[in-house]
Amino acid sequence: MPDAGPSTRSVHLTESVDPATRAVVPPIVANAAFAYPDVDTWRDVALGRADGHIYSRNSNPTTDRLEAKVAALEGAAAATSFTTGMAAISSTLLALLSSGQRAVSVKDAYGGTYLLFTEVLPRFGIECVVVDTSDQEALEAAIAEGCDLLYLETPTNPTLKVLDIEACAARAHEVGATVVVDNTFSTPINQRPLDLGADLVVHSATKFLGGHGDVLGGLVCGSEELVGRVYHYREIAGTGLDAAAAALLLRSLKTLGLRIERQNANAMAIARWLEDHPRVSAVHYPGLESHPRHDVAARQMSGFGGMFSFELEGGFDAVREVLPRLRYAYLAANLGQVETIVGPPATTSHVELTLEERAEAGIPEGLIRYSAGIEDVDDLIADLAQALEEAA
Repeated sequence: MPDAGPSTRSVHLTESVDPATRAVVPPIVANAAFAYPDVDTWRDVALGRADGHIYSRNSNPTTDRLEAKVAALEGAAAATSFTTGMAAISSTLLALLSSGQRAVSVKDAYGGTYLLFTEVLPRFGIECVVVDTSDQEALEAAIAEGCDLLYLETPTNPTLKVLDIEACAARAHEVGATVVVDNTFSTPINQRPLDLGADLVVHSATKFLGGHGDVLGGLVCGSEELVGRVYHYREIAGTGLDAAAAALLLRSLKTLGLRIERQNANAMAIARWLEDHPRVSAVHYPGLESHPRHDVAARQMSGFGGMFSFELEGGFDAVREVLPRLRYAYLAANLGQVETIVGPPATTSHVELTLEERAEAGIPEGLIRYSAGIEDVDDLIADLAQALEEAA
């Protein structure tokens, strides 16, 4: 359905009536193992010579359906699913990188990802170069010096910096690197990195894909060959998603286009309002003309997302005063839910980093990460107005 709109695709891609039960909603296949009538058939399935499932650590009908839907939404040939977003990211990096190879990434990616490049991968003899996200020339120079894998996150978490996927992918492919892009903030509704030259796309499905704060998951999408390599590592490491979680994500994906449309609109309206507030020193949102890479975002994104961040005058003390006064926002370490979620990086995306490490990554202590929900936007703006006024 190439001509269908985002909500139609979210609802109907890969969906069909279950032939055994005539159920419209796909059943949850909760089996650990799958039985066969004879050893030869069993062996053919186990060796991939025939279709079927052996053990749910490797594959399962429900998780297969989820993977097919997300792959189709991203325009990918294949996908594989994981217990969490960090399981998807770490498994991808460990599946594709070996001792002696060189990986390039950016400084203000999600905190867990940053620590993979600065603490974990170097222990395995992998050289990791982490570049200033805003310095395109430095990034391209690091790639040109030698790069086996380029890892990008755009927009970044939590400063909403934007990277030019097409330009970065072109430089990386010149030196034979594999390009991986974290598309969690954008979702395939707003951005499709594979169309821009990326080789693999990763998601924390816990966030916008799930959208309801009731399920953890991660996904990797791309070519059959690359996803196959990641899948092989996943089945050995045992980090595959379970059927119940896959079913919750399948349910949530049906409203993805609808939710993202509302969250895009809410985030844009609130970000514009905050730009004019006297207590706010900066607003970071790719949809604003004031964003330093708004032109890149406008070129590679069809919507600017439900995430933004803003800086308060007064630093972390001001954050402490403002956030508890919000009535229509939860103070929690998640994002992408139908409910508005807020928090500073010191308690959410970069809680594992020290104050000095956050400063080095360009993350001020007065920054608030704001995940716009689907509430009425006038209520969310009024809520921010009263919280900022009372705190002042």
